[in-house]
Amino acid sequence: MMALKMHGAMTAAGMGKKLGTTAEAARQQLVRLGEEGLVVASSAPAGRGRPTQNWELTEAAQSRFPDTHAALTVELLDSIRSTLGEDALNLVIARREAETRRIYETAMADRSRLSDRVAALASMRTAEGYMAEWEEREDGSLLLIENHCPICAAAASCQGFCRAELQIFRSLLGPSVAVDRTDHIVGGGRRCTYVIRET
Repeated sequence: MMALKMHGAMTAAGMGKKLGTTAEAARQQLVRLGEEGLVVASSAPAGRGRPTQNWELTEAAQSRFPDTHAALTVELLDSIRSTLGEDALNLVIARREAETRRIYETAMADRSRLSDRVAALASMRTAEGYMAEWEEREDGSLLLIENHCPICAAAASCQGFCRAELQIFRSLLGPSVAVDRTDHIVGGGRRCTYVIRET
């Protein structure tokens, strides 16, 4: 399941390659996961011959990945909003944003190259449950990819968390760096992806 979470839908052959095993061994594992309702296959035309089967995670599988006390968090957010108002909720988010920025800035203090800073950010986000990775593209831009959102329920309930996250990244990476979110889990994407480039 981890390979599908990290890389999205793939064939049994693609899965086998990622896992260092045969396509048949991967297919057997995928069939077993399918019987448990954790993956589902869809067919795609592949020219002549049989259609290609792409496997992807189901909603039931998504729930197997950490979501930090989702119900309680959403309940607390709703309580703050209904009891104290939207401004109070924004203050709580701003406080969390400031603390997160402070922690990240301390961890990045000795890193001056943009790629080193993005690598450090990906490492910290992974430690927090975001299953993050980064890569450099041919055009010189960098991608920060978060394959999971451990606070997805809270973020869906209050978009302030996602807005604060983007502000933190922009602040950390500096005024001469553009950070754009191109995929968004809360918006229906499979992952959150940020394109990062020096301006």
